[in-house]
Amino acid sequence: MLAQIARRAASIGRRPTLWFKGPIGSLILLLTLALLAQGCRGEAPSLQAGPDPSNPRAPVARSTYRSTLGSYTSQRPVDPAPWRGRNDGVAPASKP
Repeated sequence: MLAQIARRAASIGRRPTLWFKGPIGSLILLLTLALLAQGCRGEAPSLQAGPDPSNPRAPVARSTYRSTLGSYTSQRPVDPAPWRGRNDGVAPASKP
């Protein structure tokens, strides 16, 4: 982007001026650098939502065992079943 601005300025015979030259520009540059340095000091705010994980006495939820194979059903191929019986088995009950 800066190269394009410099090229355009050179094509009309004018040198681009830097906005931060002079006392006002130096002050703006100094304030910008001070604000950037201010963001780097001190501790970052804590982003944890629960108890402190470094505290060994912190309350934690109990862990329970759940088998990974508990709800397993075999998916082996089977012979085709009659479609009418299958449809009737999953169809909603007829209204009286």
